[in-house]
Amino acid sequence: MAEAVLSLGGNLGDVRATLLRALEMLCEDGTVTLVARSSDYATPPWGDTDQPAFVNLCAIVATTLAPHDLLRRARAVETALGRDRAHERRWGPRPVDIDIITYRDPEDADAPGEVALDTPDLALPHPRAAERAFVLVPLAEIAPDLSLGGTAVRDLVARLDTRDITRLSTK
Repeated sequence: MAEAVLSLGGNLGDVRATLLRALEMLCEDGTVTLVARSSDYATPPWGDTDQPAFVNLCAIVATTLAPHDLLRRARAVETALGRDRAHERRWGPRPVDIDIITYRDPEDADAPGEVALDTPDLALPHPRAAERAFVLVPLAEIAPDLSLGGTAVRDLVARLDTRDITRLSTK
């Protein structure tokens, strides 16, 4: 079984409930199983800053899905929860966003470990994850020793300004 790191976020509606529902929907049929989940974090908008703050979290999942199948599953969940990629602005407001940060397949005899992909719809590991505190801070909570690009998540977090990221209390 493969293991993937997912980053989930949103800033429209009851985001925390939407993110919880997104995790539930991802795991509904047993092809994705939640292994670990970070706390929710309030984070400033990134890219397009003229919008409400986001809520972000990271999750580690075990999956029998191949990377592109996991991406299709994530996109289907986003759509079911109200995301309309065709009509939103880049880096703009959204009810939910699910990104695959890393994908590791220890059972792949040809390439055990982290999968590297660069296709038009999916790049692995996520090419900008190491620059994004809204990914790294939640991920450091559940996997501080995980390596992204050869550097531990805890060390990547130490390089970033994280003052605007706030861990939210549990509901």
